[in-house]
Amino acid sequence: MLREQVTPEAASAIERADEILYLVTQPLTAQWIERMNPRSRSLGSLYAPGKPRRETYAEMVEELLAPVRAGRNVCAAFYGHPGVFVNPGHEAIRRARTEGYRARMLPAVSALDCLVADLGIDPAATGLQSYEATDFIVHRRRPDTAATLVLWQIGVVGELGYASAPRRENLALLADRLARTFPPGHEVIVYEASRRTLSSPTRSSCGCRSRSSLTPTCRCSRRSSSRRRGSRGAIAR
Repeated sequence: MLREQVTPEAASAIERADEILYLVTQPLTAQWIERMNPRSRSLGSLYAPGKPRRETYAEMVEELLAPVRAGRNVCAAFYGHPGVFVNPGHEAIRRARTEGYRARMLPAVSALDCLVADLGIDPAATGLQSYEATDFIVHRRRPDTAATLVLWQIGVVGELGYASAPRRENLALLADRLARTFPPGHEVIVYEASRRTLSSPTRSSCGCRSRSSLTPTCRCSRRSSSRRRGSRGAIAR
């Protein structure tokens, strides 16, 4: 979440809430949220090494709903889009509505929006396919090789819990799958959206050649070592 990309509607919701619970990757963003509303606290402490993500997400949902049940106006702030790869956001809204509370999700700028702008990709040109990297491998998805393919979270492919660094052997599995899906030399872009206002996005290009094509030279590391999700993805087009 870049402060400059926060919509006026979202900023107003943060400012007016009785309580803010947030999950962001940048300390400056956390400081901005806390200045906007001192009644703020982070959900980041719920992550722990070896702890299944499903358990962490369930705890986040409970953290979000507890003050709602107490009659407070609660706002949850997540980096990126609150509905893109944010299971707790969707589940908290679903359960709140089931329990009779008003709940809604505000639109925001996602990593995919940044990717379209930074790489100059128009989904209307060839179509656009989007998969989480682990899902792409485990369920053996069959992409349309004539359309742009976006794979999310390649830095934590195969990881079901907290991970502080990417595992090269898992990246090799993804590289091998891409090499068997696309013709030799087919362009693959490893992309990471900018995390700071004055910094540039990261982009590395390689071809579908071998099991090592997504390793060192393409720098497939995570967006942040302290969070599960990142904006890095393999773009095959």
